[in-house]
Amino acid sequence: MSKNKNTLAVVLITSLFFIWGFALNLNPILIPHLKKACQLSDLQSSLVDSAAYFAYFLLPIPAAQFMKRYGYKGGILFGLILFSVGAFLFFPASIVRNYAFFLGALFIIFSGAAFLETAANPYISVLGDPESATQRINFAQTFNGLAAVLASYLGGKAILSGKVLTPDQEKAMSSLQLNNYLNKEAASVQLPFLIIAVTVLIVAILLWRTHLPEIVEEGEGLPQHEDRTFLERIADLLNEKGLRFGVVAQFFYVGGQACVGSFLIRFSERVAGVDEAAANNYLTMALFAFLAGRFIGTFLMTFINPVKLLAIYGITNVALIVLSVFLHGKFPVYALIGVEFFMSIMFPTIFSLSIRGLGAKTKEGSSLVIMAIVGGAIFPPIMGKLSDMTNIQIAYLVPAACFLFVFYFAMRNLKVKEVKLTVSH
Repeated sequence: MSKNKNTLAVVLITSLFFIWGFALNLNPILIPHLKKACQLSDLQSSLVDSAAYFAYFLLPIPAAQFMKRYGYKGGILFGLILFSVGAFLFFPASIVRNYAFFLGALFIIFSGAAFLETAANPYISVLGDPESATQRINFAQTFNGLAAVLASYLGGKAILSGKVLTPDQEKAMSSLQLNNYLNKEAASVQLPFLIIAVTVLIVAILLWRTHLPEIVEEGEGLPQHEDRTFLERIADLLNEKGLRFGVVAQFFYVGGQACVGSFLIRFSERVAGVDEAAANNYLTMALFAFLAGRFIGTFLMTFINPVKLLAIYGITNVALIVLSVFLHGKFPVYALIGVEFFMSIMFPTIFSLSIRGLGAKTKEGSSLVIMAIVGGAIFPPIMGKLSDMTNIQIAYLVPAACFLFVFYFAMRNLKVKEVKLTVSH
């Protein structure tokens, strides 16, 4: 492949990191927005995360099988088309203002994202000089973090109206006035998601016209690999104690990550007493802290054992969340922004510890760790239910419990001296 064509391929694959990072970080905006437009409880609104993360849980294995038959490029193109179709479906969903329709569209979007994420991490490493593979992965991860900040800022400006009615204000309106208000709120997602759908479709067309090399999987074609069924290989993987423990830790981490970000706007409104626009500014600050934390954490790992750093960050997050639960005013919001900073290195560190030493089984072991992302579908509804029963502040004890397990996982791995970070989510 010529240098120019290779550069274009790297740019296009890097854009995939941006696409799924942007989509995933629109969820904290959609949760309060759809709660308002569709008149939902906290538990019901949390299903936005469940629709996204269940897709991540269900699709990696079908995606891997699809790519085995049609190649990585075929899988990426299919993922982009799914993503674009899901984004287009937001338009009719907003017209009928049907929450189940929105959730279905989100499931399709993140089914596409699961294809992209399954393919992009290994693909970016083979596009070019093997010695610079780590730099290409880190470069692509930067766009994943940048997408998070832009999704919060641009998504908040485009989708959130800043107007939230109190129960008394709703009662004072006629049914026609209330219906018009809710329809107008629901319609604010139309233009942003149409732009996303068209942009993703353009990326798909560019990738379709770009030559990409095929990847030969480690162990693929060997008799001992091909003669065993998929279930037999998974059963063999589950005998790996380190992998089992890592899958559970990732399950708790992603659950905690989803809880902290998804309810931050609601938390800021209730606890700090700010309006929707100011609350979204706090969310943007939090995601910027996450991005900054990733750079600073990577730098700190050059002279601090990553596992020790994971332990320090884990227990620090528990302490910050406890403070955010029991204090009042704006300090609890700043504490949660700090939690985003300390979350930044957790996913890649847990991932790398989990697949350490798997050898030829690394690829399938990685799929199991990716499937642990389903924690993001499980913990937000638990938190939403607790919020409905008590209040949003008490509900933040749910992610505190998640980070306590991350701390325990790190303490159990303190003997590990070297960890190579190779993935982003």
